[in-house]
Amino acid sequence: MSIRTQYDSDLEALKAALAEMGRSSADAVEDALEALCTADADAAAGIVKGDGRINNMEQDIEHRCMTLLLRQQPVAGDLRRISTAMKVVTDMERIGDHAADIAEIIPHLVTVRKEGDPAVSQAIRMGQKAHQMILDALAALTAEDETAARKVIAADDEVNCDFNAIKHTLAREIAADPGKVDAALDLLMVIKYLERIGDHAVNLAEWVEFVRTGCYHNETLF
Repeated sequence: MSIRTQYDSDLEALKAALAEMGRSSADAVEDALEALCTADADAAAGIVKGDGRINNMEQDIEHRCMTLLLRQQPVAGDLRRISTAMKVVTDMERIGDHAADIAEIIPHLVTVRKEGDPAVSQAIRMGQKAHQMILDALAALTAEDETAARKVIAADDEVNCDFNAIKHTLAREIAADPGKVDAALDLLMVIKYLERIGDHAVNLAEWVEFVRTGCYHNETLF
């Protein structure tokens, strides 16, 4: 196999590994929302356990990137794609972490909040929007579609709005009944993790411009 053929094969393998990690992180968020919706403590425990696999994926991709940089010395577009992969895996790993963080709260949360709790339902809807942002950001990255990436960035406003609305709902809940403070704080942590997941989806989308042009936030990196 020629050097160029091996190089192209390694790039394709990197792209596939990155796509798999992105799907796994998005699936972890979806599974956490499902466990929250169904009050499934066993499923939540499985999400926490599965976070190690996502961490291993991050390490594997970082190793692939470093190998390509050191052995092949890529230029131009290929260099930007490899550099982007090294950046976005951090956000993908954090998305997986936050899904696990939510899952860790679920067993206690379901004991203090009744089935059909309006605030929990609001949180799930907020989470579904954040999850969609991840899917759209991953698609924008794969297609190197700046227009799609900008839509992801704009969608974060709605997730932030939901976060503030639920936070105010929980504050009123505590004011009306201080005995509900633990239940409110548990859900507050859930929505904070969901808000951060949205932020990480924005980060993913923002790297699309760099892949295409070498600029990030209107600053030329190289």
